[in-house]
Amino acid sequence: MGGAPAAALIGPNAVLQAVTVMEERLGHAETLAILADAQIDLLPSGESMIPELHALRLHRWLALHDPLGSFTIAEEAGSRTADYIIANRIPGPAVWLLRHLPARLAAPLLMAAIRKHAWTFIGAGVFAPQGAWRFSIDRSAAGDVIPPPESLFLWYAAVFTRFYQRLVAEDCICCVEATTGGDPRARRYRIARGG
Repeated sequence: MGGAPAAALIGPNAVLQAVTVMEERLGHAETLAILADAQIDLLPSGESMIPELHALRLHRWLALHDPLGSFTIAEEAGSRTADYIIANRIPGPAVWLLRHLPARLAAPLLMAAIRKHAWTFIGAGVFAPQGAWRFSIDRSAAGDVIPPPESLFLWYAAVFTRFYQRLVAEDCICCVEATTGGDPRARRYRIARGG
């Protein structure tokens, strides 16, 4: 299972991409207000990992400021985060290979790579794949003072949707299936092929 480092760090694009989408959809003043409430005084440089707490606060305050819009923003930010990772963090030969393999072979390879590096965008959450097309994310042991908003779980789904669409098959969609054992801090996911 993908474990998080002790400091629960994640990639800076978890914040940077969300802020970019917020600026586009909500405008500069509202984005600044959300950042202030989330206690983010300075945006990350993009050069190093950041405390996961920054992304959690951003999602929570975005959901409070714009309960419905937070879903759209989270999904777009998740897609853009995956695009960044594909373009800048996955070696070019691996991208080429995944794109040229049949989906039934590419999916297990992609899931294995995600399992190894999941902490970089799931932080203190526990990522548990069930084969190549299903997984769960459990934050119940992450020490979250408040359960994360639903938009965070949609952000995760958007990251996986884009990974699978760009690297496995264009018709892939990551669906949030259910809470795990009724716990609001855990979700099960399924990668579906569209028709």
